[in-house]
Amino acid sequence: MPPRSTRPVDKFDDDDYPAYTMGRAAEMLGTTPAFLRALGEHRLITPLRSEGGHRRYSRYQLRIAARARELVDQGTPVEAACRIVVLEDQLEEAQRLNDRYRRAAAGPHPSTTE
Repeated sequence: MPPRSTRPVDKFDDDDYPAYTMGRAAEMLGTTPAFLRALGEHRLITPLRSEGGHRRYSRYQLRIAARARELVDQGTPVEAACRIVVLEDQLEEAQRLNDRYRRAAAGPHPSTTE
């Protein structure tokens, strides 16, 4: 086996690799291609394009789309669902940053300095 530094990127573990066609993504989510296009129109997800111009989605994008679908299935309009998902994502990121800043401000934990 070649050294890890010379191996191609392992796309199986890459959440951002656009591995799924629109049809496959819609099938996995139990929705329609039109729903995925609507999410793109509302700028929730922006699929990459294949050389032939076809939309390709990553696992990360499918998780975002699945959350939007949950909200739509509960009666939330698509545009509002997209905004909610964006706000949830921003809140999660802000909480991660706050946790990191708190840990940094608290200094090293006594058990880690031994």
